[in-house]
Amino acid sequence: MAWSQLEPTGPHLTYLFLSLFLIAYAIFSAFIRNRLHLSEPPLATLFGIACGPRGLDILKPHAWSYGDNVVQELTRVVLGVECFAIGVELPRMYMRKNIRSLSMLLGPVMAYGWLICAVFVALLFGTDIPTALTVAACLTPTDPVLASSILAHSQFSERVPKRLRLLLQAESGCNDGISFPFLYVGLSLLVRFTIGGFFKKWLLISILYQCILGVITGLVVGYIFNKIFHYARNTSLIGRESFLVSYLLLALFSVGLASTLGLDDFLVAFSAGIAFSRDGVSPIQESQLSQIIDLLLNSTMFIFFGTIIPWADFTLDPITIPRLFGLLVLVLLFRRIPAVLVLKPWIPSIKTWWEALFTGHFGPMGVGALFLAMEARAQLETDSSVPLPYPPHDLPEDQQRAIDIVWPIICFIVLGSTMVHGLSTLAISLGGHYARKEGERAPLLGGETERLAGMADENVTDDEY
Repeated sequence: MAWSQLEPTGPHLTYLFLSLFLIAYAIFSAFIRNRLHLSEPPLATLFGIACGPRGLDILKPHAWSYGDNVVQELTRVVLGVECFAIGVELPRMYMRKNIRSLSMLLGPVMAYGWLICAVFVALLFGTDIPTALTVAACLTPTDPVLASSILAHSQFSERVPKRLRLLLQAESGCNDGISFPFLYVGLSLLVRFTIGGFFKKWLLISILYQCILGVITGLVVGYIFNKIFHYARNTSLIGRESFLVSYLLLALFSVGLASTLGLDDFLVAFSAGIAFSRDGVSPIQESQLSQIIDLLLNSTMFIFFGTIIPWADFTLDPITIPRLFGLLVLVLLFRRIPAVLVLKPWIPSIKTWWEALFTGHFGPMGVGALFLAMEARAQLETDSSVPLPYPPHDLPEDQQRAIDIVWPIICFIVLGSTMVHGLSTLAISLGGHYARKEGERAPLLGGETERLAGMADENVTDDEY
């Protein structure tokens, strides 16, 4: 029988449907990005939901034994490559020249967002303070994958001042790694460390070893490979195809080195990217390789996310759908916007109040939040960064409660953020279109090239960023 030849296994179906989406998106990418003002994350997520257990039931990662450990490693790779890419693409000396603006976003804004989200989680779900702080820490970072997809490589991004795009990209490249100290505060309280044990875990391990040493390690790795690359290129030891793919290989090397040494993966990757392009020249600046890798990795990640959304856990006590929607609205409105508006006079890269509102709004939560949720579960399950394939059910009550609620809450917020922030470009473009007088409007689908309303004109050159 011909039917006996069919082999619809998990990997085979994944190859088929993943490539189907990527081909369709690639064919119409210019129209989707520049005319419809849409990015791939919300479309890929919807495609994953449609093909997943809640849709056509074709892609079933959990039935194929893709557990928490697979989710953790996939998010680690995607985030690491994206953080490295942001480090490479930032202008030379950008971090040093804009340290004041970045310090405001990575310090007071992140701390405020962490604390206010913890308050919302505690009030809505009745959790204890350590659990609320742990969940809130997962929501603290701006996701580099979503930020890059929304604010890069499209006509919409060209309407946003370059200094704002660079500020949001640099922030998203840093703050996934900087979120670890916030996460370990809640985790340390959950496992009831002593005061001495808390400071050892938080200060010595999280701050000094993982973060500070991670940054130093990344800078050293990037600097060494920068020298090796230039020597090989100047002496014709390396072919064009090899130095183009070195972008991806060095990103993976940075992530592998960091995870092996127990350092902060994303700070290592981001710092390596900065040092690798320290002279303003990198192997990817003269190619579209970064965009190709972004499309492949980002779309794959969000299709995967769409298939693993834990729909059944959205009604697991004390979680309810109304509470989840309430948390989503509160987080979107109050996690960043008030702090950025208040601190606007001390953020030089933000010139107007509309720019402050835009910066506060575009702080999407995505792959970084998923990774931190897996990290939280791993620490509670095994007291290490290695999670069990599936959560246990024999832990102390408060730890078990945290393990049970962190994943569904984070997944719902990531789903909501992906849709809201992913569709914001379309909403802003439509709003700008209808705000103009009828004779001044560009074509409804695309054609928008003017600066967004309320955005100040650029007054610096590329070398001054």
